[in-house]
Amino acid sequence: MRTPSTIRRVLAFVILGTVVGCASGVDDASSSADSSASASSATNVLIPASATLERVAELPLDPFADDIHPDPRQAEMIRLGYQISQDPQTYAAEFVGNDLTCGNCHLNAGQRDLALPLVGVAATFPQYRRRDDRLLSLEDRIGGCFKRSMNGTAPPHDHEVTIALDAYITWLATGIPVGERPEWLGQNNIPVEARIPIEDIDLARGRQLYTMQCAACHAPDGQGVDLGLAKPGPLWGERSWNDGAGAARVWRLAGYIRYAMPLTAPGTLTDEEAQLIAAYVNAHDRPAYGDKVSDFPDGTRPQDAVYDTLVFPVHPLKNRLSELTRGG
Repeated sequence: MRTPSTIRRVLAFVILGTVVGCASGVDDASSSADSSASASSATNVLIPASATLERVAELPLDPFADDIHPDPRQAEMIRLGYQISQDPQTYAAEFVGNDLTCGNCHLNAGQRDLALPLVGVAATFPQYRRRDDRLLSLEDRIGGCFKRSMNGTAPPHDHEVTIALDAYITWLATGIPVGERPEWLGQNNIPVEARIPIEDIDLARGRQLYTMQCAACHAPDGQGVDLGLAKPGPLWGERSWNDGAGAARVWRLAGYIRYAMPLTAPGTLTDEEAQLIAAYVNAHDRPAYGDKVSDFPDGTRPQDAVYDTLVFPVHPLKNRLSELTRGG
């Protein structure tokens, strides 16, 4: 890691941006976009959503190209931000508390359509988020991802880790005016009319679908299999995201699964199938986020937040999972 004096020198060259972590950059109340809308506009910008496993390492914008920025110090930080996003256990170890990477959710280093793309997202910040009931800055958002999705701690706002991630994401927004929202953002949603009430979810079928569609990459125990081209992250347990992350919500996780998974055939699951798989994943134990009670201070808490005791005093899926496990 670089010294504080180096960090201060680099600060002068960083343009503010953002990172959206392992969840959509838009809250439910602010977007009802049709997920098919991004296809045409993203064609020449992003890896297509239909691309399969063999393309998982492709990068339309290569941070190691010679001409990414005229200032070599800025280019260095862009490259470091990319490296952190792909291997935080090496490049940001002091802030990470699990085995996940940014790239586990933001496929192709944030450059893939319908897989929580980061291209252009810097132009949308500062951004209001209902979970916090306030505008969030770049530093706030990066810190939140480390605390929730990475089950770690937030790097200080002036730390090299924050600055480098900022630099990479801002570089991905080159040419997009501040305040303009590319239409490929915020597309990983299950339509409101298609959402299955949590109490009506068939968890047994969710387990069957997981076994058929997910276990080959994530393993029957949910901890991931090294595929060579990719290493899917843990989906539950102590090395996965905590229960305060966006992915700990059933409908939110389902929106990602629906269009980005499975890696061998993305987009082939139905809205219903994606929700059943998401419910099975979120029926398992995972680390606890200590301050969930402070989320959604306006009182309108999401009805798919199965780990939130203010929504469900008792987790509505865990008992059913225990019964399934006992039954074989």
